[in-house]
Parts: sequence; structure tokens; C-alpha cells
Amino acid sequence: MNNSIRVSCTKKNLKLIRDFVTKYLQGLALSDVLMNQIVLAVDEICANLIIHANNEDPSKYIYLTITEPKDAVQFEITDNGVAFSTHDYKEPDILEHVRVGKKGGVGIALVRRIMDKVEFTTKGDANSCLLYKKIK
Repeated sequence: MNNSIRVSCTKKNLKLIRDFVTKYLQGLALSDVLMNQIVLAVDEICANLIIHANNEDPSKYIYLTITEPKDAVQFEITDNGVAFSTHDYKEPDILEHVRVGKKGGVGIALVRRIMDKVEFTTKGDANSCLLYKKIK
């Protein structure tokens, strides 16, 4: 089974990514809820990279590779855009966002709640986000 995809940085490619991840996960016999949560987490990271790190520039690309370390599934998403700074990131108050009707700004917090491990790294001009979820 194909475990990697490369897409240009346009929002229309988010559907390709969701479909790719869904098709891969269907082979792992996960519950629908867990599968949808994982697809949401991967989609959120990819959307952030396309929109914020790469300014929806179709001449730039993001790469997604799925692997299966022991009893888990791992997603590595790489690009050459502006790196996400975990140092500057402040966890939002999600309940306050809901109370005031604010849209956006909770994606990373949501991803961290869904996945077991979320890591952002940069080496030179290459950025990587690693998402890890135990599945057994």
C-alpha cells in the first residue's frame, strides 16, 4: 500500500490528503470515531502548513508519510515553509473561544488532545511535524 503523498500548497488539496489518510487507515480496523479523529488531526496540521507556513503558494509542497511503528500509526508531514514556533505557542482557552464565538486558533490544541505525541522540528530549511497515535 502506498504510504506517502506529495501535494502542492493549495487548500483544495486538503481533500486529497483526507482521502489518502482515510484509505490508509481503513486497512487498520479502527473504530469510525478514532479514524475520523486521526483524519481531523492530520488535516488540521496540513491546513496550517498550507495556509500559514506556505501562504497557499502552489509552487510549494507538503509531504505526508504514514508508517506503523509497533502498535501505533505515525504521520510525518514535512515542508520548507515558515517553521511553527512551539516556543511562541500559547495553549488557547477553548471554552472561552466557544463562549465568545471566536473562530480559529484552537487547531493545535485539538491535535494535541487527539494524538498521543505531536513534535515539530526544523533542520535547515526543512520542517517536520510528527504525529503519533497508539492504536492497539
